[in-house]
Amino acid sequence: MLKQHLQLKLGQKLAPQQIQLMKLIQLHTLEFEEELERELEENPALEIAKEDSKEDEYSSLEDAYKDEGTESIETDFDVNEYIYDDEPSYKTASSNYSPDDEEFDNESLLTEGQSLYDYLTEQIHLVNISDEDLKIAEYLIGNLDTDGYLRREIKSIVDDLAFSQGIYTTKEKVEDILENYVQKLDPSGVGARGLQECLLLQIEKKVSSDKAVSLAANILRHQFEALTNKHYNKIIQKYDIEEEDLKDALEEISKLSPKVGGNFDTQTITINQEIIPDFVIQVKDGLVIPMLNSKNAPTLRVSEEYKDILTTYSHDKNSSEHKQAALFIKQKLDAAKWYIDAINQRQNTLLQTITAIVKFQKDYFITGDEKSLKPMILKDVADITGFDISTISRVVKSKYADTPNGIVYLKDLFSDSLTNDDGEEVSTKEIKTHLQEVISKENKRKPLTDDALVIILKEQGYNIARRTIAKYREQLNIPVARLRKEL
Repeated sequence: MLKQHLQLKLGQKLAPQQIQLMKLIQLHTLEFEEELERELEENPALEIAKEDSKEDEYSSLEDAYKDEGTESIETDFDVNEYIYDDEPSYKTASSNYSPDDEEFDNESLLTEGQSLYDYLTEQIHLVNISDEDLKIAEYLIGNLDTDGYLRREIKSIVDDLAFSQGIYTTKEKVEDILENYVQKLDPSGVGARGLQECLLLQIEKKVSSDKAVSLAANILRHQFEALTNKHYNKIIQKYDIEEEDLKDALEEISKLSPKVGGNFDTQTITINQEIIPDFVIQVKDGLVIPMLNSKNAPTLRVSEEYKDILTTYSHDKNSSEHKQAALFIKQKLDAAKWYIDAINQRQNTLLQTITAIVKFQKDYFITGDEKSLKPMILKDVADITGFDISTISRVVKSKYADTPNGIVYLKDLFSDSLTNDDGEEVSTKEIKTHLQEVISKENKRKPLTDDALVIILKEQGYNIARRTIAKYREQLNIPVARLRKEL
């Protein structure tokens, strides 16, 4: 039996305006320019005001709505259904994603030039080889990665040839074609199944009569593990050579490329890496002045022409076509006003956030010394501005500032804190900077171990554990002491 009952529920739902604002906030300058151009194209009622225009963005818009004819427009159908296709994208798609979803529409560029695959295929077609072997060679070339390596197992390739190409062959034959045809192609080292084989393929094409080249080939072939672990004394004892001989051999090895396919167009999409700062920070007479990039703050207004058209159409109360046209224009004007509000809120949010960051890190912007950075987390800026932490996160994401000391990534200004021996809170970035300086000045013949680094930093007032040193060292992409050793 069916029963009816009432149920009350409390829930939170973001308005489309809020979602649109959040998406605008996280866009950096280039993305924001693209988004603005897209909106200007989609909504003819929105336009960029001329520099000499002193008119308020949409001050007279409400006057147009208060027109007598406009107030009399009523309809018994859903206007949104009638003009759905003309809705701005942020109104129709806003509820389809979580507020934390990332959507980046960076303009991508296809790199030009010849790909590694095309380059190798051209060469293999000039080789005297049977048709079946040619197909196998082409398939092998097609399985090379962007660095020129063959990462797949030969057995898997044999199976693929049988199922997809109808070529039934053996593992031995495929290996023979790989070693005698594909690996003989230019550039040297292509088709290797690992770093050792890649370097050997390159060194073997050099003049073997040269003592340093011969020693380098020997080391790569028989002492590769000792080489990668920098056990130089073991290599010297093994070949009964002088340290200078090993240096010459290592110099030859250093000339080899570990990624022979890196100079070719891989026909993949690469992101335009041009950086345009979102903020400009100036220092004058000890004052730090934050500003928005001029490209980040366009002056928008509602089209006067569209407001006049709305007034004209709204006077005709009898024509169904004119009534529908008036509704369409009114929707466009509403969208334009809404978008201008969102842009203004975006600019205000960005400016308040960068002002709070500058207030917190004033010493750093004046000196440019990372040691002047204070511990700062998102909550610190949120407390100053009154915004939510998620809003601050969106503002600093992918944003850069042009400072007197160069371009700065805003996220790099945030760090946790540790307490030094004097009881003062210091930024973890400050500790990392000291760690980098100590390692850069160490004796490369006898690099400092993590335990030794703990003692040195403790003498400088930073009492941190060895595991913390190891963590910071890894974050700075600094290898362990054994791998930092040099002759």
